[in-house]
Amino acid sequence: MDLELEGSVVVVTGGTDGLGLALARRLVVEGASVAICSRRSDAVTAATDELIGCSSKQQVLGLVVDVTNPSAIEALASATLARFGRVDGLVNNAGQSAAQGVLHVDDAAWQADLDLKLFAAIRTTRAFAESLKASKGSILNVLAISGKHPGASTAPTSISRAAGLALTKATSKDLGPFGVRANAILIGFIESGQWLRRAEEAGITMDRLAEQVSSGMGIPLGRMGRAEEFADLAAFLLSARASYVSGVGINLDGGLSSAV
Repeated sequence: MDLELEGSVVVVTGGTDGLGLALARRLVVEGASVAICSRRSDAVTAATDELIGCSSKQQVLGLVVDVTNPSAIEALASATLARFGRVDGLVNNAGQSAAQGVLHVDDAAWQADLDLKLFAAIRTTRAFAESLKASKGSILNVLAISGKHPGASTAPTSISRAAGLALTKATSKDLGPFGVRANAILIGFIESGQWLRRAEEAGITMDRLAEQVSSGMGIPLGRMGRAEEFADLAAFLLSARASYVSGVGINLDGGLSSAV
């Protein structure tokens, strides 16, 4: 299937490893240009070099950006438009694991999680809104299944991700009349940079870690999801092939969540 992404421009926050990098890789192979960002300059350099290796230098913009900093988000928008002149897609993917019991999360941790996972998405949506209106583009928020189906000791992530799901629906209502779509992918046990780092810390392979963790999770499909499977779904939702899909949160979890 031709996703008709050639010539489009997509911004991917947290696009230097794991799911974000897998998506950026898929997008450039499809002929899109990408702007990726991370707080770590070494990660930006490595990811940019890799993407240029499977596309061209003209298709890739890598920037060091802290998405919890409002002025940095404005700088990201300015740099992207200066380089490419347009934006067709925005992927809010920045995040990190944060899971404790509600009573064990202090105010600073609550604020840090909301700044990274909710307010950053609000601000990037605002910063790129006019460009997305002009292109009738698409927004994709990368969330977690705990946002639909919170469990014990999943705070603050489950709460910030639930807010992200509400943001997705509200954005689809507000920007839909301008031709802009907004959707979310709620991930379960999917190969990502965080899981790769856990495997390295444990001194085992990613396959071994996936086997250990998935065996006790009760995933109906019985395995860990692959980053490429996320990239396939995300690329479709960003593409013209999903032109009548808006305001939905799709579980990518092998059937794990009891929430539809």
